[in-house]
Order: sequence, then C-alpha cells, then structure tokens
Amino acid sequence: MLKIVLVSAVVMGLSHTIAREKLFAPLRDRLGGMETWAGYLVSCPYCASHWLAFILVPLTGAYGIQVAPRWAVISPVLDWFLSSILVTVIAAGLRVVFYWVDEEQRLTKTKKRVAQTEAEIRERTIQ
Repeated sequence: MLKIVLVSAVVMGLSHTIAREKLFAPLRDRLGGMETWAGYLVSCPYCASHWLAFILVPLTGAYGIQVAPRWAVISPVLDWFLSSILVTVIAAGLRVVFYWVDEEQRLTKTKKRVAQTEAEIRERTIQ
C-alpha cells in the first residue's frame, strides 16, 4: 500500500508540473493547449495523471488491485488498468490536500504583506 501512495505522490507532482509550470508551457502550447485533444492531456493535471499512472504503475510494479478470476491475457491488463485508476484517484486526493496547504501559505503571505504595508503607512503618517 505504501508503494501505491508513493507512486500516487509522484504522479501528482509530475502531473502538476507538466500541466501548470512554466517549464512545460512550450510543450502545452505546441500541442494546442486546452483547445486540442493532445494539448488537453498535458494541460489538465487530472488528465495528465491518468497517462502518467498508466506508465508508472507497470514501471514501478505498484499494482494495488488484482482481479480474482485469472484469465490469461485479460487479468494482467485489468490489473494494470484498475491499479492505474487507483493511483490516479489517490493522486487527485493528494492534489486536493496540497491545494489547501498551498492556499493556506498564500493567505499567510498575503496577511503578512498587508500588515507590513499598514505598518509602513502608519509610520509615514507619524512622521
């Protein structure tokens, strides 16, 4: 279970980086941004997390779900697909948690700037 959570954290971090950070802006622009199918896959963190999970689950062996009936070709494919979806769902949950942490930090910084500005204004009025 720990491996699945760790792979989910990696998927969450990579999908955010690809979909939101300036580093990948040229790639997103070249693929058409949110206007094209391929661009949407790299411009939406949730969408990007799917294809990243489809790649990382078999590379890391983070299979969290195994279907009970074992059929020759179908069972491994279902294991891969369902485990990838599980990783994507956990990554989405982690994204929500990190959003709240990020938002709280932004609010704290804003409050600090407002307090600093108010202190500077008071200091100017005193002089």
